[in-house]
Amino acid sequence: MIGGELVREGRKRAGLTQRELAERAGTTQSAIARLESGRTSPAFEQVERLLRLCGLQLIVELAPYDDSDLVQAKGRLRQDHSARIEEMDAGLAFARELQEAVRAANG
Repeated sequence: MIGGELVREGRKRAGLTQRELAERAGTTQSAIARLESGRTSPAFEQVERLLRLCGLQLIVELAPYDDSDLVQAKGRLRQDHSARIEEMDAGLAFARELQEAVRAANG
């Protein structure tokens, strides 16, 4: 189903109707509608081709899993509420100092 969702998103970004994409692809509007609705499952190559016809490129990337947010959240949950409040106050104070420094630098 994700292939159909990608094609629909690509078509919309390109400002194309289903009929216009179908004409570019040499197929029918109903075939594009079936694909986008998930009634048919396109091959990866077909998704790539349809996206190229929309003027887009599909880039698939495998990236290392980053669980740093989860680790930080679990660490904060181990703190009592006053420690969490102190940490948030320190973060807000830093943000205010940064804002003032930017204002001063910009005149």
